[in-house]
Amino acid sequence: MTLVKDAPRTSTSLIVRSDANTRITTSRDPFYELMRRLFQNESSAIRGQRFVMRILEREASGNPMRTEEWRQLLDEFDISISSFYAMRNKLLGAGMITNKKGVYRVSGQFGKDLVDMARWWWVAVLKRDLDSL
Repeated sequence: MTLVKDAPRTSTSLIVRSDANTRITTSRDPFYELMRRLFQNESSAIRGQRFVMRILEREASGNPMRTEEWRQLLDEFDISISSFYAMRNKLLGAGMITNKKGVYRVSGQFGKDLVDMARWWWVAVLKRDLDSL
């Protein structure tokens, strides 16, 4: 039997919008807008944002969030274990957070992947000079 916490978390989907008016940087709350592109509903987006912010706060305090704190997070977010792991796995799959040695950390992999895609598109598909990006 596969447990929810052991479910694959190697990738996830992200909504990309073509309209310049929907850019994340033009939003009143860019972080929330990013989470809405990752999660299908508003409540999950809010929980995802809170979870990432909580990890950041704990990192800054020098007391990083440990994976065994999951029960406390269920109570804090008022969600089931399957909802928690679905949220966590989306964030892991997107490369926004990592889980190494039993500690959650916010990761730069998500940004690196986006930059890599943008550069490839700019140079390989549009045939433009990388310096003009």
